[in-house]
Amino acid sequence: MSKKFDVVFAECGIQRQTSAPYSPQQNGVAECVNRIIMECARSMILAQGLELEFWGEVVNTVVYIKNQCPTKVFDSKTLQKAWSGRKPDVSHLRVFGCKAFAHVPNEKRTKLESKFMPCVFLGYYEGIKAYHLMCVETKRIIKSRDVMFIEGSKEIGGVFHPEKKKM
Repeated sequence: MSKKFDVVFAECGIQRQTSAPYSPQQNGVAECVNRIIMECARSMILAQGLELEFWGEVVNTVVYIKNQCPTKVFDSKTLQKAWSGRKPDVSHLRVFGCKAFAHVPNEKRTKLESKFMPCVFLGYYEGIKAYHLMCVETKRIIKSRDVMFIEGSKEIGGVFHPEKKKM
């Protein structure tokens, strides 16, 4: 409810409308999208056995993926196709929560230390060609471009479990 924001609206000829306090149902479309995002995030966290502390990274990943998908608003086109006329490149998309190994640069290790660190894939960086990862050993969030993914397996509770074979 900023007065400065009201001035900007007035200068642009925009009439500001707000909803009544404690009545989010007045903004139905936004609430529906928020519900879809949170349901996807909950499913992804539970499916990969991640701690709830990573909910922010998961929500960012859901929104990133959602923005790569076609939408009815743009006649079943993706946002990028509607804006630029080009299909988005989705070859970089990976299985959320999969095991990954990030390359450790020469400057950050000695000759005898490992060249890769075990990680869990958490998502993407907008505007940067890098992946969002959590280092398994330190539990710190890192960004890396050079990553090897193990998408056909799960890491649950720190123990490696291969996928169940279909009969």
